[in-house]
Amino acid sequence: MRQQYVFTTLTLLILFSLSCSTTLAQAPALAPAPSGPTNVTKILEKAGQFTLFIRLLKSTQVANQLLGQLNNSNNGITVFAPTDNAFSSLKSGTLNSLTDEQKVQLVQFHIVPTYLTSSQFQTISNPLRTQAGDSGDGKFPLNITTSGNSVNITTGLTNTSVSGTIYTDGQLAVYQIDRVLQPLQIFAPRPPAPAPAPAKSKNKKATTAADSPDVTPADNSKAATLQNVGLFGVAALVIALSL
Repeated sequence: MRQQYVFTTLTLLILFSLSCSTTLAQAPALAPAPSGPTNVTKILEKAGQFTLFIRLLKSTQVANQLLGQLNNSNNGITVFAPTDNAFSSLKSGTLNSLTDEQKVQLVQFHIVPTYLTSSQFQTISNPLRTQAGDSGDGKFPLNITTSGNSVNITTGLTNTSVSGTIYTDGQLAVYQIDRVLQPLQIFAPRPPAPAPAPAKSKNKKATTAADSPDVTPADNSKAATLQNVGLFGVAALVIALSL
């Protein structure tokens, strides 16, 4: 009798356990916690080795601009983030020699106002326009080419390639590069065009006449006096011969 009781109890416990397991398995999964606003600097901080680029993003206020763009519009953004080693390869004092405006332009030159996947690099149109502005030759041109899985970037002064994907979510893409992208406008500005030469005169005679001195009334008076003196002298000579 006691064994039957124990057996019955164990059976009930097993059935209860199975019932609980089934109920838990059928319960809906918890929704993921809402994520905060997309923040490029926090993404780079989590990735590591981007201290100098983060510092430039913050000091130029470009980080705040990106935060506003990403969270208040549907415009995608692509960021090419140079590593700390990339900055260390620059000539000593390069960043300190730049004006505040040039530092802003340098950071913006690493940002494309379009979301680009790695596959889109193969069909992109060059030169690629960045947030620095004019992509014309001699200004801020950024050209991207692909060779197999390699994505190459050139600025006219810098040649590098994408060495990894740091972050991508359909709106923001952050790619690692191992050299700082140096735009021509900042690091190799062209001298201003020379002033045009003065136009040559087509009428040489007119130029000569214009350059000749004008005859003044005083000069006319002198000429008339000499003419009168000459006439009197001739008349006096005629009278003398007639005598």
